[in-house]
Amino acid sequence: NISGALCISQAWPGMARTIYNDHKRFLETYLTPYPGFFFTGDGVYRTSEGYYQLTGRLDDIINISGHRLGTAEVEDVVNHHVAVAESAVIGYPHEIKGEGKMLAFLPLKPLSQSYCTATLAAELRELISKKIAKYAAPDYVQVT
Repeated sequence: NISGALCISQAWPGMARTIYNDHKRFLETYLTPYPGFFFTGDGVYRTSEGYYQLTGRLDDIINISGHRLGTAEVEDVVNHHVAVAESAVIGYPHEIKGEGKMLAFLPLKPLSQSYCTATLAAELRELISKKIAKYAAPDYVQVT
């Protein structure tokens, strides 16, 4: 039972080998943080039985009104809604704040396809406000 960064010790077919026109950035991002390993950028939890559970990106932080908020934290709350199959949350540029609240992309569960988008967005804002904080509620919700 341990959490940490997901790192890979051996190369595999199809892995990234550079960033176009910026190989130095590739080395700094993926090979320098944990020498001898490829750093995926993901967090992971390993159970006592040896199973791995990805916990989200370690570098996905949104700065909302001076509060640093991990996208995985918000996605975890959104995924508890009965209609949501999974979610992806991102920040977006804002003229005044620099970074706006967030945008949530949501595929729905098959039996929830007729769910009204406005109702779903309102329920998710309320859920996030209760579980995290009012400032964390997304400005936009996009059902995909």
